[in-house]
Formats: sequence, structure tokens, C-alpha cells
Amino acid sequence: MSDKDTISMQLVREALLQTCPAGQADAPLLARAGIDASELDLPQARVSAEAYARLWRLLARRCNDEFFAMDPRGLRSGSLAFLCRASMAQPTLGAGVETALAFLSLMLEDLQPSLVRQQSLAEIVINEPRETPRRAFTYFTFWMIVHGVACWLAGRRIPILAIDLRCAEPPFCDDYRVMFSENLQFDRPRTRMIIAADCLDVPLKRTPEELQRFLAEAPGNILVKYRDPASLARRIRRDLLVLDPAAWPDAEALARHLCLSASTLRRRLAEEGQTYQGLKDSVRRELALAWLSQDQLAMGEIAERLGFADSSSFYKAFRKWFGCNPGHYRALIQRRDSDR
Repeated sequence: MSDKDTISMQLVREALLQTCPAGQADAPLLARAGIDASELDLPQARVSAEAYARLWRLLARRCNDEFFAMDPRGLRSGSLAFLCRASMAQPTLGAGVETALAFLSLMLEDLQPSLVRQQSLAEIVINEPRETPRRAFTYFTFWMIVHGVACWLAGRRIPILAIDLRCAEPPFCDDYRVMFSENLQFDRPRTRMIIAADCLDVPLKRTPEELQRFLAEAPGNILVKYRDPASLARRIRRDLLVLDPAAWPDAEALARHLCLSASTLRRRLAEEGQTYQGLKDSVRRELALAWLSQDQLAMGEIAERLGFADSSSFYKAFRKWFGCNPGHYRALIQRRDSDR
């Protein structure tokens, strides 16, 4: 885990809400995690992902609940280990995820997940018996567990195409967008995560020794997607998002705009594990998903705005990016409005 990986102090406060009496800070506990309690109320304060992982483990042991006491039943200590052990015994990732979700449905009262395949796409849908939605932190903690375990089972990161949530958007979403997906939608009829279905066919070959290593490092090993939202890469992404792709600067022009040399720009991005071309590709994918959710934009117009020669080229690129065709994605993502 890089020392550049940080978590908003807002998420620390969220973790303490139901695990400390009246949400009051437990200074000795925070100190053991390596977190300065005096910074809890500073809006821009951040902590290392490693410290946040230590806090997670300490709270889980104190509450005997690996879900921060956010469900009437909760996940008793050892639940993650049992979930992983049962899932890794399955032949494919799809079967492993279904096993994990079945276990979580048995253990939790308020969150009842299921896996639904929709041709080339798959949804992990959280069915909820309560009419009032949970807070965003509850949903994202659930996704952190499910997606983190799924990525470990597959031995690679599984791209998230979109996440819909029933709750309102919290004021500190940057961390969630970095870890999960830029394509987060709030105040939706149901909570769900959308991924490409073909990844569910990946065969599972995890060993007991690999499981022990994974559990020893958890949850830090599922937090590593966090990056400082103030990083150079995030700044460049934000700038690209407000420009038409045809107006994106080349690397030399971007470096001049940032008052850097081209070599310094490359070095600083490399330190964050990024390249300028990779950032442009990432933003192009994000724009494709966003524009496909808009009825008024025809497929040809989206292809042109993204810089493709024609709709066929966009179609092929989209299938390469996400494992499904853009028309199918548009039909599935727009169905959420008709479900209201």
C-alpha cells in the first residue's frame, strides 16, 4: 500500500457513528489505529489507508461485528473468513459470488443481495425490506466487502460499470468515486452494482495458503484503490471531463498549462501509477457511460463526440472496454427510471 493512499476523515467519523456511544470519539482506540482524534472535525483532514484498515480491525474486534454494527444482525468476527472459504471452493467466479451473496443474505437482516444476469451484463442487486434507505457509508462498506472479495477470487480487478444507490448523495463522494466508479447515481429506485457478465466465467484456483495471506492483510488489501482526490491525476481528470475530447491538449500543451516540463509531468503521474494516455482513455470510458444514459444522444453522436470514426468503431471499443455492447448497456441503465 502506497503512502499516497489516503482516506477522508469523513469516513472515519462514519465508521464511529454506530460503534462508539453517541458517535463520540474513542481517542485511545484511534491512537492505536494511528489516527489523531483532534483532527476528526477538520473537513479536509485525511488518514492513511493503512490507519483506516487498522481502525476497521479494531472496531470489528470490539463490536464482534465486521460490518460496523450497521445491521441488526451484523457480521460476527470470522464472517469474512467463512465467506471467502466457501466462495473459493466454487468452480467459477459467478458461483463464488452467488455463494458469498447467499451467505450475506443469511447473516444480514436489512441487506438482501442477489446476482442477476442480463445477457452480457450482470447486476448485484441489494433488496431491502425497509422503506427508508440506509446511509451511503453502509452501502459502500457492503460493496467494499463484496467487490474486494470478488477481485481477490478472480485474481484481478473487476471493472465496475455503474453503481446505483437508494440514498441521497453524501457531501464527501470523492473517495467513493475513486475506489469504486466515477459512475455513481444516487436517489435511485434500488441499490445495485453493474459489471460485465463475462468476468463471472473466470475459473477459481485460490489455495488455502493464498486465503491465509488475503485474510492477514484484510481489509487493507481491499482499500488500495483509494487515492488522494487532490492528486495530480485527479486534477487532470477533472479538467478533461469539462472539455470536448476533440479539445483535449497533448502532453506538451498540458505540461505547459500546469507550469511543468513534459518529463516532470510524466514522472509525477508515474509516481501515482498513471499515464496521460491512460487518463484520457479512462475519461473517454466515463463519458461513454454518462452519455449512454441520456436518451437525447444518438449512438452516432456519442461516437463522434468521443472521437471515433463511426458507430462501428465505438461499438467495438465499448465491447473491449466493458464486455458488452453499448445498446444493451443503455437499455439496462435506462430501465432504472421506468422502475420508479
